Amino acid sequence: MAIGFIGLGNLGRAITTRLASLGEELVIFNRDKKKIEDLPYIKVNTPKELIAKCDVIFLCLFDSDAVNNILKNENGLLCEELRGKTIIDLTTNHYEKVLEFHQIVESYGANYLENPVFGSVAPALKGELTVVSSGKVEVFEAVKPILEKIAREIFHLPTPSSATKMKLINNLCLGSFMATLAECTALAENCDIPKSKALEILGVGGGQSLVLKAKTQKLIDEDFSPHFSNNAINKDLHLLQDLAYNLKMPLYSAAVPKELFSKMKNLGKGEEDFSSIYSLFKN
Repeated sequence: MAIGFIGLGNLGRAITTRLASLGEELVIFNRDKKKIEDLPYIKVNTPKELIAKCDVIFLCLFDSDAVNNILKNENGLLCEELRGKTIIDLTTNHYEKVLEFHQIVESYGANYLENPVFGSVAPALKGELTVVSSGKVEVFEAVKPILEKIAREIFHLPTPSSATKMKLINNLCLGSFMATLAECTALAENCDIPKSKALEILGVGGGQSLVLKAKTQKLIDEDFSPHFSNNAINKDLHLLQDLAYNLKMPLYSAAVPKELFSKMKNLGKGEEDFSSIYSLFKN
């Protein structure tokens, strides 16, 4: 049976391209129909229409509000026909809202797998994402063959909300590394060290990381077309702050990147790739 997919932004497009390249039939829904006119998949007009055509439905949305709308709005996924189906939610959700999604989907006799992904467009196209799943182990094992088509590393944390919390923690590393690498690059240029050479040296020195490997060319070319946007990292770092507050745990190193990416959003650069934070330090 075909795989359903809701949310064809940058990451969603890359994942569906990967699945289609492996022979999977796809049925898709996107709120903005114009953005999917060029895609060669079966299209439906409402989320509910996916249910009759698919046993597994991916969600790849911006935030928990968007997930809530897809589930609960008129002609959304929550209906009697959902019984026995599985929702794989790739969205980086709020750590409390995701508990509600587990509960409400299961109350309709369906399965919900919380499954945030680590990585953006380039690894998604190659099937090299990392996924962390939370939910019932039998559901995870049942859909693991599909996850293996999009991910190189797959982890299961059975307790609901654990995968979401781990994704937020990971994105503190991501945002901190990106901000530090951008500042180091700008500093090297001000020392009359060519940018490409500085990045090469950082890549074998203290800057060696998956972040630098992924963003070196973007920094050299100053091509900030989005793979992972400033809006997305800003949202995630604020969710992390909320998590830490709930745990009564101060976050020291998170404060600076959170404010830096908030500034990028306020400068009207929210839709740019988060590597564009380099522009804050360059100027």
